[in-house]
Amino acid sequence: MSATLDANSFRAAKILVVGGAGFVGANLVATLLTHQPSRITVVDNLLSSDMANVPAHDLVRFELGSIADDRVLAKLPTDIDFAFHLACFHGNQSSIADPFADHDNNTITSLKLFHWLSERARPKKVVYAAAGCAVAAKTWDEPAATSEDAPITLFHDSPYSISKLIGELYGNYFFRRGGLPFVRARFQNVYGPREILGAGRWRGTPHTVWRNVTPTFIWKSLAREALPLDNAGQASRDFIYVEDLVEGLLRCALDGEPGEAYNLASGVETSIRDLAEAINRLTGNDTPVDLRPARDWDNSGRRYGDPSKSQARLGFSAKTPLEEGLRRTIEWTRAHRDLIARCMAQHEVFMRVPAKD
Repeated sequence: MSATLDANSFRAAKILVVGGAGFVGANLVATLLTHQPSRITVVDNLLSSDMANVPAHDLVRFELGSIADDRVLAKLPTDIDFAFHLACFHGNQSSIADPFADHDNNTITSLKLFHWLSERARPKKVVYAAAGCAVAAKTWDEPAATSEDAPITLFHDSPYSISKLIGELYGNYFFRRGGLPFVRARFQNVYGPREILGAGRWRGTPHTVWRNVTPTFIWKSLAREALPLDNAGQASRDFIYVEDLVEGLLRCALDGEPGEAYNLASGVETSIRDLAEAINRLTGNDTPVDLRPARDWDNSGRRYGDPSKSQARLGFSAKTPLEEGLRRTIEWTRAHRDLIARCMAQHEVFMRVPAKD
């Protein structure tokens, strides 16, 4: 039976958020601050994030650097109640362009953090941002909702997908070996405010700027550009609004069973074509979509997550309808155009040079 999640759930808690300047991390930190914690320590190397996402708050302590750096680990307090590991090398295309950078920022980071937590901190709960895409079946046929115990293939489309699974394996190892209270929160396609196009350093491809599909579509739609639909937009995903996902993370921290995985999913399949049409409708963009061939690396056609375990065990459900979440995200994007433009502009010199996708 799940506990009640309310304003007192994390009162006086000492919390570590690795990747706390990123999109999801910034939303998590903002929500945690409403729970009156004792302290939030944010660690981020700003590889794919921006300091604009770090609140200037007396309860927030920021450490610049990678969690894989022993010098950073040595600065961290060991009295931690909850740890959230959200740092990653963003994302699939960047990991294909530079698998070694993905290894440094997606694999070694998890190993170093889980080992340190197991040896030094001993928190009540460790919540890891796992990837639903790494578990979902690679299919263009009618998909079944991906459950937490779905079989996992040994053939993956990107180093990112591989490294996210390795993070799960390392966490499970430290759980079995040393009792680390490790919980896997499997993300679907998260969208919402605070996702900044172009945030961070150049990562080898134009996808440093054009990150996930939703913020890319919103920015281009507001500029009255044609939205690019790979494979004519036939692929589908499970889109979950970031505020709902943050609630799921908090519920994993409170009620997640160590060693278990929980899908943070809407349970709704949405095609990329339908996503594009919804965004264009909300922004008033009449420019026809740009139909393109399929991406040669992407075998993950149609997928969505099964949230039934999270509903039953955590009391979690995604409450925000897609259109309402998109409307809020469009409003945030309009209000933060200068910030986004600044982050995008820092990569202009690289974007002018043809890059291998």
